[in-house]
Order: sequence, then C-alpha cells, then structure tokens
Amino acid sequence: MEIKELAKKYKDYVVGLRREFHQMPEPSLQEYKTSKRIQEELDKMGAKYKVVAGTGVVVEIGGKKPGKKVALRADIDGLSVNECTGVDYASKNCGMMHACGHDGHISMLLGAARILKDIEDEINGTVKLYFQPAEEVAAGAKAMIEAEPLKGVVDGCFGIHLWSDIPVGKISVEAGPRMASADVLKIEIKGKGGHGSLPHQAIDSVVAGSALVMNLQPIVSREISPVDSAVVTIGSFHSGTRFNVIANQATLEGTVRTFSKDTQKKVEAAIRRVVKSTCEAYRTEGEVIYNYGTTPVINDEKCSAIAEKAVEKLLGKEGVTKFEKITGAEDFCYFMEEVPGALAFVGIRNPEKNADYPHHHEKFNMDEDGLEYGMGLYAQFAVDFLNNY
Repeated sequence: MEIKELAKKYKDYVVGLRREFHQMPEPSLQEYKTSKRIQEELDKMGAKYKVVAGTGVVVEIGGKKPGKKVALRADIDGLSVNECTGVDYASKNCGMMHACGHDGHISMLLGAARILKDIEDEINGTVKLYFQPAEEVAAGAKAMIEAEPLKGVVDGCFGIHLWSDIPVGKISVEAGPRMASADVLKIEIKGKGGHGSLPHQAIDSVVAGSALVMNLQPIVSREISPVDSAVVTIGSFHSGTRFNVIANQATLEGTVRTFSKDTQKKVEAAIRRVVKSTCEAYRTEGEVIYNYGTTPVINDEKCSAIAEKAVEKLLGKEGVTKFEKITGAEDFCYFMEEVPGALAFVGIRNPEKNADYPHHHEKFNMDEDGLEYGMGLYAQFAVDFLNNY
C-alpha cells in the first residue's frame, strides 16, 4: 500500500490523538503526561525508543536494510493561553492551550511512525523520530541534540509546522530562508532622579528612553537593504514610580529578527551605536544587553526538492504552494545547523470550520484534514530522502 493510502487509513487515528493531546497542553520542559502518552502509543506499535532531555522521546524505525539515516521532528509543548474556542475537546489545563499546532505535530509524527512501521521491511536505512520538548522557549532542540547527536550520525532532517495562513490542502517547502532569527534585546538607561517641577536638577531617563525608541526605528528603514528584511521592536518600556518624580533609570526590552547572520551583526552593531550616541545626547548612560536567540531557518535546496516531490505524490502538483518567509522563529534551526534539512508549512486554514485565527490566539484551531497530509509528508519525505539523497 502506498504512503498516501496509509495516511488515509490512519487519519481518524491521528485526529483522535490530536484532540486528546489538545486537552492536555503542558508548559515547556514539563510535558510529562504528553511524553507518557507518546510512549504508550509507541509501545503499542512495538517501536524502539528512549527518553532524553527530560520529556523528549527519540524513536528508531527501519535499519533492516543498509542505508542512510534521516531525522523527523515534532515539538510537543503548549502555551500559556486561556482557550476560547468552545470546542468539546478544549484544554482541561486552565491557562494552558495548544495554540500553535503542536498537538497536531505530535499526532502527525505518531501517525507517520505507524506508517513507517507498516513498511519497515522496505525502508532503505533508518528513520529517527524526535518528539521534542520546549520549542516555545527555544530550549528543547539543543537539549535533544546534546543527548542524541545528529552530526556524524544522521544525514538529514525534516520538520513540519502546521500553518494557519495557508489553506488546507496546500503545502510550502521552498528552499532558502523560511523563518527568522530571534534575538532578545535589553537596554538599561541611567539618569539622575529629581522633582518633576525642577527638571534642570535631574537627568531624565524617560526622555532619553523615549528618544531611543524613535532613534532605533531608522536602523531597518535606512541601514538595511530594502531587498533584505529585519525587525527591531521595543515591546517593553519601564520607568518611573510617581507622576511628579523624574525617573533615574529606564529599562527597554525588545526583539530583533533577521534572516541572515550578516544582517544580524549589522543590526546589533547599529543598536549599540544608536544607544551610545542617544544616551550621550541626553546626558544619560546606556548599556545594551544583547542575547542571541534562535538562528534563521534556512531550507537546504536538495531537501526542499525531495520534500516538493513528496508533496506532489500526496496532493499532486496543485498541492505545492509558495509562501513568503516569516519573521517568527523556530528552534528546529538547531537541527538544521547540524545536518541539511527542510521545514514544511502545512496548511490548516479553513474559515468554514472557524480555522482562520492566527497562531497563539485564544481561538486558534485547525482544519484537521491537514493532519492527514502532514502525516503522509513526514513518512514520504523520510522514505524518499533515504532513497534519493
């Protein structure tokens, strides 16, 4: 039986699992019940696995025939969101929700495991499945790779993100940059406190911080090429204690997003220069604390080509769609720094099923038909990679 037909066969299984996982979202690094349920399903299949990085699970399928190794990855953590979907399988964990599709990712990879177990004797090589914790805090991928290395062991990797901006039945797998780096920025400003009626006796950190928010904006519009992309966002500005007190300090926090390491370095250098000059102009002192987060997700050309052919086998040429890169981030980037790989965006949007809210929204939901296609794509990519890479 072809993988496409096996995916149809296991659709109800995957939809049922997705609804079960949806009811039990858990915080990053605390996915204990989720991990246990994954292990229970793997036990039923007779799949070999081990637990790593606390709640992560690594599975091996195949190996009966010599060949290469390929890794498939799904993230398993939930989000701190109060669910407002009204579905009968809504979250039972107050304040937690699978609002980013990870419940679907888990279920699709378990479905792919069943498919791969069915055809295990035909697999030319080995498929390793990584059920990864803590994607939302960008800690799980590194922890899993440290415990279960990829470099020198695995030849390629593949991940899926269900995506609410793409119609169900369409999948994006193009090569090149797909998601951005995500750096965390903190700026500490020191002035001199005083009475609000006597500003000449003080050094106002609020004024300096306000100028700095504005002065950082031209970095993107005037220092980065218009054919490149970058984001500099100040999302938090804390200063002051009372209406008639001039604040002696201010703290600004934000994020920087880029699609290349060169642009990342340019933006960081520009931020440091602007902070220094602006703070000097307002007689304050400024300190930049710049923490590198995830790196960009950049699809390998060969892996993307294999993924595109896999999509065509499942959905025909009309199933392949082009989707612009996004400034969201993904710690799957760390898998792709170790070995060549690709991340696919699998469409789940369908307004007729109220599946048209953005990720991390309290009403986020999905057209579950997309689970069949994602499950099939996991398995088809693995088999095609091992046969062709």
